[in-house]
Amino acid sequence: MRIFKSFQIEAAHRLPHVPAGHKCARLHGHSFHIELHVAGEPDPTLGWIMDFAELKAAFQPLFEQLDHRYLNDIEGLENPTSETLARWIYERLAPRVPGLDEVVVRETCTAGASYRGPRG
Repeated sequence: MRIFKSFQIEAAHRLPHVPAGHKCARLHGHSFHIELHVAGEPDPTLGWIMDFAELKAAFQPLFEQLDHRYLNDIEGLENPTSETLARWIYERLAPRVPGLDEVVVRETCTAGASYRGPRG
């Protein structure tokens, strides 16, 4: 079974490695929607996998690093694609969230990326 909690950050970025003239090379912003998915079996007494408040508290330091920021200035996000952002969040959150299964980042209503950690 999996649970998820959604967050929204507002952030600016540019993609420095796209071809000359590409629109994403210019500074622009997104309302990024982030979903954190946690997998496991519900506790037999509590009935939940994890308290949503605990998941929110675990994400809060990352939220503060990302929200209303220029992502390119953050170490590890110098080329802040949705793919890179999903992996960056996962790698920082996994040690604090047992059962973290997937991080989904949507940069628009119709486009995004997900990362499920190292496999294999």
